[in-house]
Order: sequence, then C-alpha cells, then structure tokens
Amino acid sequence: MKTKYKGLILVVIIIVILALSITSGLGKERIDIAGSTSVQPLAEQLATKYVADSDKIQVNVQGGGSGMGIRSVSQGVADIGTSSKELSSEDSVGVTTVELGKEGIVIGVHNSNTIDDLSTDQIRQIFSGEVTNWKELGGPDEEIHVVTREEGSGTRDAFESIILDGQDMKSDAIVQSSTESVKQAVSTDPGAIGYMSFAHMSDDVKSITVNHVSVSEETIADGSYELQRPFLFVINEDNYSQAVRNFVDWIKSPEGEQIIIDAKIVPSN
Repeated sequence: MKTKYKGLILVVIIIVILALSITSGLGKERIDIAGSTSVQPLAEQLATKYVADSDKIQVNVQGGGSGMGIRSVSQGVADIGTSSKELSSEDSVGVTTVELGKEGIVIGVHNSNTIDDLSTDQIRQIFSGEVTNWKELGGPDEEIHVVTREEGSGTRDAFESIILDGQDMKSDAIVQSSTESVKQAVSTDPGAIGYMSFAHMSDDVKSITVNHVSVSEETIADGSYELQRPFLFVINEDNYSQAVRNFVDWIKSPEGEQIIIDAKIVPSN
C-alpha cells in the first residue's frame, strides 16, 4: 500500500476515534484501540465484557491493520494498538507489548479442491508463482489463483516470514483487505488458495494440513503446526494510563482468559 494511502487511513482512524470519543458519554474514562483486523473481533469481545459491569469506562475498538495500530500508538492517536505480527526493533522503541495469545494461519482452498495437504515448500512455490496449476501438485487441472492480504497486514507479514523466506509474493496475486474477504474470495473460486485466521475459519472453505499437521488449539500450543503468529496489544510507555493497566490486568484474569480461549486463541503462559 502506498504511503499516501496509509496516511489517509490513519487520518480516517483519527476521525472515527474522535467521533466515538464525543459520543461515548461524559464522565467516563475512555480507552481507544486500533489495529489488526484479525485481533479486532477478540478485542471487541474483551471490551464488551469488560465494560458490561461498569458505567465508568468506555472502550472503543477499530481496525486498520497491524502497521496502522503500531503507528497509532506511537503517535498517541490510540491508547492500545493491536498487532498480529512481531514488532521490528524500530517499532519496539518506546512501546510495551502484551501478548494475548497465539493463533494459527490456515491455508484454505475451495471445497471442491482434492488437495488435502501441502508442505511448506509447496506453499512457498504457489505463493511465489513457481507453481501455477493444481495438477503440478496432484490436484485438478485448474489454474491456481493466489489470494493474499494487503501490505501492512500482520497476517501477511507473519505468512511471508514463515513461508516465503525472502521471496516475493506472486505479482498478480489477488489482494484482499481482511481475513473475511480472503475467505469469501476462496470460497467462490475453485482455483483459489489463500491464508486466513484460524479463529475465522468455517465450513465454506476447506482447510488443508501443512506438513501433514492439521491446525488446532493443541497443535498451535505445542508448536507442531508451524503457521502461527502472536496476538499483541501494543502500548506507548509514555501513555500507559491506569485505565489501560486495569484493562490489561483484567484480560489476564480467568474471566478474560476464558474469552481468549473461546475465540480459538491459545493463551500465553
């Protein structure tokens, strides 16, 4: 995504957060969260439960992507940024990260596809464009349509780090802006393959095993399923308010942890 568009999205997030701030109610402490669209549903569930028993706190959750969340925190736009990728050394300056848990990245294909398993090397060949037809992998004589996430997506960054190992994504890959849109694209195209969040998987897309290991809470926890990434809260060390600390402490409680488990995220130890 070009820099000017990243800036435009950040401006939109700022406007939305300010609008929510005005309408959130007088006299309430407010926590603004922005970032990863993969982490967003979990953050919304945690926020909803946390504020349900209090009339003194308001938690607003927005998307925008992991990169946007990190920048929003660094620039003081959001109290908490959400990220589904590890932070670079540059991004880590002046911030604290809180790991909510780990989540799997699922390789999904159309339900009609006869392929059940791919090695990490085969996945790399597909997404780099070396392999372009399913018959090369023992599947149907069908052109492969690669579906990927936009640049700046934490899911994409994690996938490229694990799978592509420095190689470029296929130049004509179909770019989608969220896990749900990737899933939609794959579910309607017999030739498609994409990667998406484990927590968002459903029967309308076929999940294939990777190196003969299926994705599950157990295989993510024990590390046998290789395609996994962290779900992080990113907090500016100079803006770590007591309200944010209380929210983070609650997330680490049994009540908060159960919400994380119910969302198919493997809690951090």
